[in-house]
This record gives sequence, structure tokens and C-alpha cells, in this order.
Amino acid sequence: MGKWIKSGSPWIWMTGGAVSLSLIAVLGLLLLIAWRGLSYFWPADVYQWQLRDAKGVESTLIGEIYDREEVPTERLITAGVEFAEHPGEFVTRYLIKTGNREFVGLDFRWVLATDIVSRSTPEGLVKLERSKNGNFYGYPVAVIEDGKRLELTDVQHSLEEHIERAVEISDRAMALQKHDIGAINYELERLRLKERRAELKGELTDSRQQEFAAIRNKLDADYLVLEKELFALRDEAGRDSVIVRDMRGEEVVLRLDSVLDVTYANRLGFVGKVAHWFSGVANFISADPREANTEGGVFPAIFGTVFMVLLMAVIVTPFGVIAAIYMHEYAKKGPLTKMIRIAVINLAGVPSIVYGVFGLGFFVYMLGGSIDQLFYPEALPSPTFGSPGVIWSALTLAILTLPVVIVSTEEGLSRIPSAVRQGSLALGATKAETLWRIVIPMASPAIMTGLILAVARAAGEVAPLMLVGVVKLAPTLPIDMNFPFVHLDRKFMHLGFHIYDVGFQSPNVEAARPLVYATSFLLVSVIVALNLTAISVRNHLREKYRSLEH
Repeated sequence: MGKWIKSGSPWIWMTGGAVSLSLIAVLGLLLLIAWRGLSYFWPADVYQWQLRDAKGVESTLIGEIYDREEVPTERLITAGVEFAEHPGEFVTRYLIKTGNREFVGLDFRWVLATDIVSRSTPEGLVKLERSKNGNFYGYPVAVIEDGKRLELTDVQHSLEEHIERAVEISDRAMALQKHDIGAINYELERLRLKERRAELKGELTDSRQQEFAAIRNKLDADYLVLEKELFALRDEAGRDSVIVRDMRGEEVVLRLDSVLDVTYANRLGFVGKVAHWFSGVANFISADPREANTEGGVFPAIFGTVFMVLLMAVIVTPFGVIAAIYMHEYAKKGPLTKMIRIAVINLAGVPSIVYGVFGLGFFVYMLGGSIDQLFYPEALPSPTFGSPGVIWSALTLAILTLPVVIVSTEEGLSRIPSAVRQGSLALGATKAETLWRIVIPMASPAIMTGLILAVARAAGEVAPLMLVGVVKLAPTLPIDMNFPFVHLDRKFMHLGFHIYDVGFQSPNVEAARPLVYATSFLLVSVIVALNLTAISVRNHLREKYRSLEH
């Protein structure tokens, strides 16, 4: 036994067991997040309850079951709940999503099992997903087309056709507003800044004023044409309506230009539910958020996260590699170099929020303010680069992850045998040629390792970004079709901040909870995808330059 302990085998098994337990815990957590998040898109049955409270008052309730729990009876009695007869030690209660926010007030309601008289899943019940005011539940009665009520035997088919038409027209109107009208507004703003710049330089002559006025008049005329087309599309999208009988027994008229989708969940089979689930996941990934980020998709947050991380990688990689090459290949081995190495290592332990404060003070206010003074005086006092933006976020995270890239690159350089350098120099190559053609290619897998670690850390950082560029809702993406196409001064959305905002700043906590899990799983998936891409590039480089090591 003593020999076995001295051999070190127990410590190997202990380390392996600890690593295995850690992996199991991480995988279990990811599976839990995936289950809680992805199950949100599964079309749940829509129930109709007949309720009777302790006073004998009957009512009807329509909605989806979101959660259930066992509550001690004494706690309910203490809270003022009355029972016709004592139900026992515990009472089951259900959290029901009722929707119909205009008439109910809240999306969710707790229902006690003791108040339920009956529960059913009628096939005629539908869930109408709307662009505002949440879902609406009820029985579709008829469709109103251009002011005329259509009494149809197949309400489902007619309703789906009319909704598809309204959604298609609304999408055209939205595209017209975002792209064509947005481009004219952008050109009008650029024209105003050009005129202001000419005024500041004393170059605003009468001929220049007439030139600016002619361009502005043309843009205004184009704007009026597009505005008229936009209003026509909106009127056309709002032509039809649907009459729905809600849980109060009243018929409600809903305009179809606010309805995005209709689901007959109680009629769907397993294949239909799977198709609906994929459609929901795709919409979540590709759509814009709405209703204070508690509904809709997260595409702007995905785009902002990936764009910012890629921009950070482009900035940090050359600086980190150059710094590592200088310290390892050129700098003399003395106290100063040793102190610099210690400082680089210590930088990795600085809290990320400190980097955010530094980025806000140095990059945004000092550097960005100076850029505005030099190159954008016509826009002042409104800042251009002197306010938080994606470029300052990328630079802040580049400084935050710079020590990781430097240390990893130095380790890669130190593993290259000195005989390789000496052989290259002996064959007549200069030191710069040796570095560029021999040393850096052989160290490229280590450089990619540092980049992988940098991407993994930067993609999950939120605290510094809250100070230097990330916002709750960004009206436009950093990339669009307006010159210069890439707008590094714009604020952006981020998956990490989106999780914080939905989870802790949402006015509708119950509705936001599953979206927190779904967005968290999406953030992990994005980080894994970025890392796998970098790992595949690293492995390719490792195989490509393996022959140089022998």
C-alpha cells in the first residue's frame, strides 16, 4: 500500500476523478440550461378551465400551464385564501399564462387545484402571437376582410392565409422603412454635417448653399414618395381583422397587422409540434427583440457579440504577437524585461470592470473626444466617437485579453529549438527572415491557442462592456448598406448583457425566465462555435508546420 501511494498512482486517479466530476457537472449544467431554454419553443397545449372559488363564484380561464408547485395549506390560509373544506397538508397550484393583456392586466395567474372544476383542451382554441401586448388566446369566430365579415366553415385555413398576407406586407413595410427610408435619413444627416463643416471653414458660399438645397430637395422628394408607399403598405396590412371569442365569452376584434402567427396547438401531432419547434428556434435566432426584450428574437445581440469578438481578435493578435516576439527574441534578459513580464502576468488578474473604467476614461472621453474635435467638429456637441461604441468595446477587451496572447505566444516561441534558428542563420537568412519564415509559422499553433483563450474570455465579459458600448436595444447594426458600411462608432447589443437585462431588468419576470435560459445556451453555443473554428485552424497549422520541428 505504501509503495502504491509513493508511486503517485492515487494522485493520478484523484486528479482524473476530479476532472471527470467537473466535466459531468459542466455537461449537466449545460443540459439543464438547454432543456429549460429550448423547451420554451415547444408548442404547449392550450387549456380551458372551469373554476369555482370558495364562495361559489364560477369563471372560465384559458391559457398555457407554465409551472406547478406544492404549497403548504397553512401558508395559503395565512395569506388570506379561503377553502370550502380543508384540502390537506399541501395544495397544488398552477402558474397559467393567460395572455389577453388588454383585458386581464397580467400575463400570468396562479390557480389552486381546489378551485378547478374541469379542464379540457378544445381543438378550436388558438394562440395568436402578436407584435405587441403579448399572446391572445381564444376561439376564432370569423375573419373580417376589408370591412366585410366572412362566415367560413374552415376558419383555420382562411385565418392562416390572411395572417400570412398581412405578415408579408408588414415585412415589406418594415424593409422599406429600415433600408430605403433609413438610407434617405442617413444621407440627409450627412448633408447637414457637410453644410455645417463648410460653414465652420467659411466655405459656405451662395453657390454651395444652392447646391446643398438642391440635393436636400431631391432627397425630400424621394422621402415623400417612399413615405406615401409606406403608408399605403401599412393600410393594406391592416385591411383585415379576426374576431376571437375570449375566456370572458366576448368577441374581440384583432387587427391582423399586429398578428405574427397563429397556432392550433391542440390539433398538432408530434411531427407538427417538432416542425413548430424548429420554426420557433429559427425565429428566435433571426428576429429582432420586442416587448422590452421579453419576446421576439436576439439576432442583433448575436451579431453584436460575434462582430465585437472578431474585431477584438483582429486588434489583439498582432499587438500580442509583436510584444511577445520583442520580449523573447530582441529584448535583453535583464531586470527591466523581467519586470515587464511580471507586469504582463499581473494584468491578467485585474478585475474586468477596472478595464471598463479605463476604456471609458481613456478611449471614449480622451481618445474619442479628441477624434471628434479633430475630424468631426461639425457634429459637436453631439459626439461621434466621443461616446461608447463597438470600437471602444473591442479595444477595451483587447487590452483585457492581451496578457493571455502574449504569454501563450512566448511559450510557443520558447518551445522552438535554437538549432532551427541557428540553421536558418547559417544558411544566410537574416534574423527578420528567420522569424517571418521559420519561427512564427512554427509558433502559430501557440498563437492560435492564445487567441482561443482570448475569444473565450472576451465573449463572456459583460461588466466592462456596460461602460464602453453595449446597450439594451440598438436601433441599427454596426454594419449596413450606408457608406462607409462599417460604423464602428455605433452602440451594439450583446448576448451577455441581454441575459442580464432580461433576467433582472424585465417588467415581466415570468415571461422572461425561459428566455434567460435560451439566451444563455445560445451564448455558450456561440462561444463554442468560435472556439471550434479557431481550434480547427490551429490544428491545421500544427499539421502543416510539424515537419519543421524535425
